[in-house]
Amino acid sequence: MQNILERDTIGAFCRHPHVEAAGASRGPLAGLLCGIKDIYDIAGHATGFGSPDWLATHTPASITAPVVQRLLDAGAHVAGKTHTDEMAYSLNGENPHYGTPVNVNAPGRIPGGSSSGSAAAVAAGLVDFALGSDTGGSVRAPASFCGIYGLRPTHGRLPMDGACALAASFDVAGWFARDAPLLERVGRVLLQDQKPAAKPGTLLYADDAFALVDAAVKPAFEAALARVTSLLGAPRNVTVASESLPGWFQVFRKLQGAEAWAQHGAWIRRVKPQFGPGVRERFEWAATLTADEIAPLKSQREDIAARMADLLSGNAVLVLPSVHTIAPRINTPAADLDDFRSRAMSLLCIAGLARLPQISLPLAKFDGCPLGLSLIAARGNDTMLLDLARQLSA
Repeated sequence: MQNILERDTIGAFCRHPHVEAAGASRGPLAGLLCGIKDIYDIAGHATGFGSPDWLATHTPASITAPVVQRLLDAGAHVAGKTHTDEMAYSLNGENPHYGTPVNVNAPGRIPGGSSSGSAAAVAAGLVDFALGSDTGGSVRAPASFCGIYGLRPTHGRLPMDGACALAASFDVAGWFARDAPLLERVGRVLLQDQKPAAKPGTLLYADDAFALVDAAVKPAFEAALARVTSLLGAPRNVTVASESLPGWFQVFRKLQGAEAWAQHGAWIRRVKPQFGPGVRERFEWAATLTADEIAPLKSQREDIAARMADLLSGNAVLVLPSVHTIAPRINTPAADLDDFRSRAMSLLCIAGLARLPQISLPLAKFDGCPLGLSLIAARGNDTMLLDLARQLSA
């Protein structure tokens, strides 16, 4: 197997240490190269989780994560581990310890996080596909920024054993590819589902989601929307959030923060890791959340999930922007990034709160940079989204 580090001129792959794994000689993914986000265990190697302090305080894994093993058993070759933001707690992909992978389709702009290395490696053609993860948007945002396909599956559809958790009730394994047929092929292996995809029902246009898009950017989505409507028919306009999408983001933000602190607070207090900007402040804030503050939000989340289940009944498909605009420039000031994150997460929180599958399609561009259009479906309709992506790419 060719060493990926000899070809990696964009800083997508980990050197701490480099990990390769040969797949089976036969299978539906035989001969394909993939990258694995450095949150997944590979037997015999320590998992870095984007943090040198985490790497230094954890021993090598004894068992390979099941999602990685499924890829290996299907014939895929793991070329290496890919970089992630610290503790997978960022949308940027700017790791202060390991650098920022180059976004070849939007030079000078971030690749997006936390699955930064996986998305960048796929976009650059270093691998055929890559495994990432998505808690708050860490597959969908990088897919949009890098101009590739990315799927966040139904929560709980794939095993997360052997994966570093951030917020387990939101965490899912997701994957990237440059073309829709391969994304579906990988998905069939990971989901272990060979049944014909469900036939889509009504197309729903998310009025309040598109309202978050800048006026200058909206026309960029028109051609992409036309492709979707040519396949699925004229959409019915809907309002997703009965309150507001920024309000839903606040529910997501606090629930995620509380889970992240419950998961890692003891380690953080003991080790005192040297987190970079953004991640440091988010964990400091998460430590202040109280049980009384979180309890009503759990009930609110179930109300949101029920609303989305009703909206997406009958195999309906919701169309919305993956993110409200193109990737920010590298080294954007923190205050500007906070505003960007809030607007982006107001869109990205929908699928996470309701535990839904969502696919980001590289169908639009603005100012010469990629812009993803997304489809969301009901729980369990993952293969329907993969099938739709393949049809739209034909």
